[in-house]
Amino acid sequence: MFPAKKKVLYAGGTAVGVIAAVLTALAGSSAHAADEVTHHEFQVNCTVHHRAPDDPIVFPNMPGASHDHSFVGNNTTNAATTLNSLNAAGPYATTCLNPDDLSAYWWPTMFRGNDPVIQTWHQTIYYKSGILDYTKVRPFPPGIRYVVGSPTATQEAFRTSPGAVEGWECGDSAHNWDFPANCPAGTQLNIRYQAPSCWNGRDLDSPDHKSHMAYPVNGTCPASHPNPVPMLEFKIAFPADGDVTNVRLASGRGYSWHYDFFNAWDPPTLAALVSHCINGGLQCNSRGFDLYKPHRGQVLGDNYRLPGRP
Repeated sequence: MFPAKKKVLYAGGTAVGVIAAVLTALAGSSAHAADEVTHHEFQVNCTVHHRAPDDPIVFPNMPGASHDHSFVGNNTTNAATTLNSLNAAGPYATTCLNPDDLSAYWWPTMFRGNDPVIQTWHQTIYYKSGILDYTKVRPFPPGIRYVVGSPTATQEAFRTSPGAVEGWECGDSAHNWDFPANCPAGTQLNIRYQAPSCWNGRDLDSPDHKSHMAYPVNGTCPASHPNPVPMLEFKIAFPADGDVTNVRLASGRGYSWHYDFFNAWDPPTLAALVSHCINGGLQCNSRGFDLYKPHRGQVLGDNYRLPGRP
């Protein structure tokens, strides 16, 4: 769409003046288009640090009580993990690019036969708006934790989850509610699964590790859970191709996919990313920079920390 016509005075009525005026008008139109909001998110990128049959949310202080999980983020996560222990690890004690994200993230380990499928590259966790009015999203409170999905889910329950579920995909095969039988050579098994993004405003956890959270309804948070927080979307990739009929999760079939989150972000850093990227309608990387809108600036330094932090 072209901008509204403006009265322009041309220097001597020359063709150069006309061309300059047109270019100025088009530049203004392009800048407007560049500010169109298509995303409201930032990325967290973390590598797997260790594996263990622990789950400090579901089985606190019970080492070995769970199926095998792959842990990313905070290096110290184990069965005895608490908010205090996560914070005590200190900056840089994380496999995430952001040194001040001391949160713990984990999911069931994938096996091929009896061998774990080793993930060696950064996995992507999106922090997005789950509601239509992205300007209302606020940071997670310190210590909030929850489980997304269920290791006991049926295939139908997995497929019809209230969050957007992309299912398993590899190559051109997508929206599989269990593992496909075969993946083209050189591809990988990917899974995306969205978390609830409405908090009840009181509880950092609940007996089922879910009830204090809820999914939005028609783009808004329900009255029972009126506080919009970032919507996590784990986009996890496993290096498995060819015949994958012997692939399984530690929790079972593909539809037993689930993941856990235990928030231990540095509050000012998380607040800056939420404000700049989610509330600001940007598509940010882990530095809070939108490659497609460079004029909007970068909220963190090149060291992925707030300005002034070493």
